[in-house]
Amino acid sequence: MESFEYTAQNLEGREKKGRKKAESEHEVYAWLNEQGLVPIEVKHASKTIHLKKTMYIGNRTKPSELAAFCWQLSTMIEGGVLITEAIDTVAEDVENLSFKHTLALVSDHIKKGESLSTSVSRYPKVFNKLFRAMIMAGESSGSLYVILERLAEHFDRKDKFDKKLNGALAYPVFTLSFVFIILVIMMTLIVPKFRLIFDGMGNELPAFTREFLNFYDAAAAQIHYIVVGTAIIIGLCIAYNKTRQGHTRLCLMMLRMPMIGRLIVQAFISTFCRTMATLLAAGVSIIEAFDILSEMTNNDVIKKAILHSKNCMIEGASIHMALSGNGFFPNMVTRMVQVGEKTGSLPKSMNRASIFYETKMDATITTMLNLLGPTVIVVIGLIVLVIVVALYLPIFSMSDF
Repeated sequence: MESFEYTAQNLEGREKKGRKKAESEHEVYAWLNEQGLVPIEVKHASKTIHLKKTMYIGNRTKPSELAAFCWQLSTMIEGGVLITEAIDTVAEDVENLSFKHTLALVSDHIKKGESLSTSVSRYPKVFNKLFRAMIMAGESSGSLYVILERLAEHFDRKDKFDKKLNGALAYPVFTLSFVFIILVIMMTLIVPKFRLIFDGMGNELPAFTREFLNFYDAAAAQIHYIVVGTAIIIGLCIAYNKTRQGHTRLCLMMLRMPMIGRLIVQAFISTFCRTMATLLAAGVSIIEAFDILSEMTNNDVIKKAILHSKNCMIEGASIHMALSGNGFFPNMVTRMVQVGEKTGSLPKSMNRASIFYETKMDATITTMLNLLGPTVIVVIGLIVLVIVVALYLPIFSMSDF
């Protein structure tokens, strides 16, 4: 073991210096992280490595980064490069410092005699169960570079899929935020000024304006209760969602929502078919594949359907019969699975089903946005119209005299 000097900061921002004996610099980083310290500088002999303070603070590894890693690693292994050398070379070009550090630790474990699958299993937050199972299958079959290519394709498709879905969900969030900002500005800045003008006029206000101002006064007087009540309701919903029964009911409610429920189902079916195709093509057993697939969703209803299908297969049912027995999977999926089982090309059938449901999801997103856009415009228009009419009606009434 060698001695290293380090400079780090604690959570309060205080600087701490010291020495640590370790096999490598990366072990010092890991030790500092475990102690709740943020590494700033690590010195080994005359070599100094500077680290950004954000290196270990929640940098999530993106699917696009995993795809790039798998592509490069596959190419280098196929070319005869040693796996440790390949990982070290790929890590040099990784911009995500947290992922770079993880790859360095994986390389160190392999140099100590561990397999790649064992090494990556130490970091489940970076390499999920799908990744670990695929790597293990690749090592067993002696075709690791082929498995890495399939993983790269999988993560590449997942990255595009996630961006498409997040883009669709960002639009309603943005529009609702915009409506809220407009309401806050009008109710806090514009309405009070008109209220002062009306008080100074001394004339009787039109009935519509009076009702609007009464509503405004009541809302302004009760604003504290409204805020606190809303916070309590949100808190209760979050607490209820953390219970098993509450989470299951909320999951079922989400699936039954118009448009949103259809989008959730289509998105998961596409992911399910794509992942299943990737796992089966790599030689992962069907039971293990369903275990992995059940962990890819937080929706209790969908998870229950997958585990029910797995139990049916354990009892001897075919894959398509197991899927059709739980009532969740559409007929299209079960028929594609049945064809794949008969022809011996189940991964190919699953890939086609994934593409089909991804196309359906695109159509659902387009329809949802086409409906949502005009609806939001109409709602905003009506709100603004009510406020404008209520505020300007007294002025129009005065012009009649």
